[in-house]
Amino acid sequence: MASSALSNLMLAIHEKKTSSVDLYRPLRNYVTFTYSEREAQLLEDDLETLNQLRSDVERVPDPSPPARRDLLISYYKALCLVETRFPISPEKHHVNAVSFLWYDTFKQKHKATQQNIHLEKAAVLFNLAATYSQIGLGHDRTTVDGRRQASHAFIGAAGAFAYLRDNESTKAAIGQSSTTVDVSVECVGMLERLMLAQAQECVFENTIAKGSTPGVSAKISRQVGIYYEEALTALTAPPLKDHFEKGWISHVQLKAALFYSEACYRYGMELHEKEEIAEEIARLRSGSSRLAEAKKSSRGAPAQLIEAMNKLEASISCNLDRAVKENDRVYLMRVPSPASLSPLPTFSMVKPMNMTEILDASKEKMFAILVPDSSAKALSRYTEMVDDVIRTQAERLQQASELTRVRLKEMDLPDSILAVDGHSTLPVDLREDVEAVQISGGPASLEAELQQLRDLKRVNQELLVHTEELLQKEATEDGQFRSQFGTRWTRPQSSTLTKNLQDRLNRFAANLKQAGESDVKIERSVRENSALMSILDRRPIESAIPSLAKPIMSLDATEDAIVGTLKQSLRQLENLGAQRAGLEDMLKEMKRKDDILPKLMTITGSYEDMFRKEISKYDHICEDISQNIEVQEQLLRQIQAQNEEFSTVFNLEDYKASREKCYKQIEAAISKYREIKENVNEGLKFYVTLQDAITNVKQQCSDFVMTRSIQCREMIEDVQRQMSGLSFQDHRSSGPYPSVHQPTATSSPPPQETHNPSHHHPQAPYYRPPEQLSRPGYSIPPYGPPPPYHPPHGQAPQPYPPQAPLQQQQQPYPSWQQGSYYDPQGQQPRPPYTAPNPYLHPPQPQPPHQGGGYYRQ
Repeated sequence: MASSALSNLMLAIHEKKTSSVDLYRPLRNYVTFTYSEREAQLLEDDLETLNQLRSDVERVPDPSPPARRDLLISYYKALCLVETRFPISPEKHHVNAVSFLWYDTFKQKHKATQQNIHLEKAAVLFNLAATYSQIGLGHDRTTVDGRRQASHAFIGAAGAFAYLRDNESTKAAIGQSSTTVDVSVECVGMLERLMLAQAQECVFENTIAKGSTPGVSAKISRQVGIYYEEALTALTAPPLKDHFEKGWISHVQLKAALFYSEACYRYGMELHEKEEIAEEIARLRSGSSRLAEAKKSSRGAPAQLIEAMNKLEASISCNLDRAVKENDRVYLMRVPSPASLSPLPTFSMVKPMNMTEILDASKEKMFAILVPDSSAKALSRYTEMVDDVIRTQAERLQQASELTRVRLKEMDLPDSILAVDGHSTLPVDLREDVEAVQISGGPASLEAELQQLRDLKRVNQELLVHTEELLQKEATEDGQFRSQFGTRWTRPQSSTLTKNLQDRLNRFAANLKQAGESDVKIERSVRENSALMSILDRRPIESAIPSLAKPIMSLDATEDAIVGTLKQSLRQLENLGAQRAGLEDMLKEMKRKDDILPKLMTITGSYEDMFRKEISKYDHICEDISQNIEVQEQLLRQIQAQNEEFSTVFNLEDYKASREKCYKQIEAAISKYREIKENVNEGLKFYVTLQDAITNVKQQCSDFVMTRSIQCREMIEDVQRQMSGLSFQDHRSSGPYPSVHQPTATSSPPPQETHNPSHHHPQAPYYRPPEQLSRPGYSIPPYGPPPPYHPPHGQAPQPYPPQAPLQQQQQPYPSWQQGSYYDPQGQQPRPPYTAPNPYLHPPQPQPPHQGGGYYRQ
């Protein structure tokens, strides 16, 4: 499909260009001035390495994309270390001799110059994302592994753009006089969507290559289209609206339309398998309309992309025509409007690569002897301490909740308490199965469906009888004329020509008889299992579950007290669970508000004392958590003792046994209902399909009867002319022939009527069946009488040879052997059904244990 034509038709991003910058001298001077010459000498190697990295970024010494990617990652980590140790800004005591200049990659005339390390970091991240995109474009996407590697590279590009948007884009523009659009939040967000679209597109290509189902392919394709649509929205809005070439916008716009239509096409295939023809038609029309609209603005688009759209459009059109024909002839469903359709399902297989670990500079040794800002280090350490406290306490709370769930399940609580109050519940899976049965109508609806079977069977029988009567009536009339005219009636007998039609009608009658036997089995099964299935009609179904009753005889009447005490303990346990959830929320909220940075900025002594004081704020919550867990453990032991007493008094084991028996009864009822429902549906489908087939044969019989009638009139006139010895010219001037229904040719003529030369003896028109009744796969040639006999000039017409061989007798009427009802080979084209055709291939007799027709045991 379209995916194969899209190979190598993707976009890659060019890197930003820059000018030379000397980092060595300004940074060394800063170290000498701020610290000492000794530190400057110790940092010589690090400064030279940093300067070399910047120089390599400018010159691109190794053009291979993977080597370029590694270089940009190393330089970005170095910039992270520089940021915390060397303040670069126009201020007097900062590194104010360094200016970074970068050009816009999409408009080379635009540039930005800043004394701001965030512009440098933003540009490096942009180039890193661009390099990932070039790596992706360079892979061979004609292979499965190549497409997988390309998708991974595009995911890396999306991750780099997302990291740039979240960490550097805003900082590169704050308080600066100049910046470029390509590193803005809007632009990198658009590029992130574009890279995700191309990564998902590679996944879609692999999905098609390995033959996934249409439903899965549709979900993945729709997500590709959504990513392209999001990129297109950003491209057509400020500040990107006039910043990119029209080719970019055209490419993204066509890709968005293409993959939306691809999703409609694939989803339509799944709908066709489910016989949801109406929605299939609507989806295919929506996809076709989207393609047609997109092609209007495809001027200048690559020919490869246009070809892919044309191929997809042809595939959609083919499926749409098929679906419309099937709906018009079989399903007769109302096609919904596009606005009423729910959004197509999606399935995203890609997400931006997490660049945090890849770009983490915490383990780098460069500039290690320079101590970063002490306050920042102290804040980071304190944050780690708080995170450790919260993580430990959250794990304790989760373990306590899981312990409660397991212990209660072992004691069959609170289900047994609910059973005492008459509020029993079904297991989740069983309840869902019961709800599905009730939604479909339940056992009570089976009688109505059986009546549908009876009605459809009656309609088929009446249609079959009517069709047989057509053939019988024609055969009777032909026999009358053959008896009247004797050897002069040279036309073939009706039974010779209708043998194939009669055989098919006999097969239909046999199928109807066999189907009737299946209907009887279904009705018998409904009657025999009505008592079993009646449990499914209860609303609510829980009323069928036995209740846990009090003992018949009680010595001290303490049952109510036992139940009440156990309920109270369960409520206390529930309150402890709610309290744990509140404690966890309190921990997270306290961390969110815990900002000690202002205190760190003013402290002059050791941080350890302050850390101990600040972290002690969490002690009271930790104590509450410990107390909650301890109280819960005591309460669980108490509940276990109370439950043992409860089980003894209420005979809980017998209740569990009867409950399980009820569950099995419900499961058996569901199984039998589904079996009967499946047989009924199969019967309905059989009768609908058979009715269509009988209707088709009836049309052929009607065509046959009409053609024979036209030929009969012509032959009667020819035979009467022979018997009266009149020429063709005499015939034009004589009165009308005697009635064909009179016993002899000499009977009294009918009343005279006005002769009209233009209407007296018309030639019967060629018969063509109505177009609306024609079916694909059947070719019904026109039927018509042979041309009138014209004798040579001056000669009387000669009578037909009365003893001519049968083969010669049939020669004047070759169309008798060419109609759709005449099939000497017995080969009829298959009707356009997806359902089995028992009327064309009668089923073989089944063993007694399997039943016949469409019925399944």
